[in-house]
Amino acid sequence: MVEGKIRRKEIIKSLNESKEAIKGSEFAKRFGVSRQVIVQDMAILRAKGIELMASPKGYMLKKETNKLIKKIITKHLTIDGMRKELEIILKYNATIIDVIVEHEIYGEITGNLQISNTKELNDFMEKISNENVEPLSKLTNGIHLHTIEIENIENFNKLLDELKENNLLYTY
Repeated sequence: MVEGKIRRKEIIKSLNESKEAIKGSEFAKRFGVSRQVIVQDMAILRAKGIELMASPKGYMLKKETNKLIKKIITKHLTIDGMRKELEIILKYNATIIDVIVEHEIYGEITGNLQISNTKELNDFMEKISNENVEPLSKLTNGIHLHTIEIENIENFNKLLDELKENNLLYTY
C-alpha cells in the first residue's frame, strides 16, 4: 500500500500524462487500496484546488482549451430524441461535457458525460439501455441543459439551428 501523499502525487502525474480518463478502480488496484480510498484522495485533491472531473469513464484533469464553452437548453421526451440530440451536437465537433437538470428538491443535479465521438455516444446509449436507467432529463419532463465545448461560434450557431429544426432546442 502506497502512502497517501505519494499516492496522490502519482494520481496527478498519471492523470497529467493520460489522454483518457482513468477509472478509480484502476487506481485502487495500482496502489493496493480500496476504491473508497481513491474517492477520498480525489476529494482531498479537489480541496487543494486541483480541478478534477469525474465521468462514467473515470477521472481526468480539467485541461485548458481554446475552444468555446457554451450552454444549451434542450428538450426530448424519448431515448431516440436523446440520441438524435447528442448526435447533432457531435456532428459539429463539439464535446458534450455534462447534462444538468433543475430538481425541485435537490436543486441543480449535474451528470458528467464527456462524450466527444460516436463510439463514446454508442457506449453511453448502450449503458442506458443495458442498465435500464432513466436519463436525468426524465426528472424535468425532458428539459435539460448541456455544457458543450465547441471550436467556434459558426459551428455553435449551426448546431443551434439544427437542434431547432428537429424540435430539440428548448425555447421559452
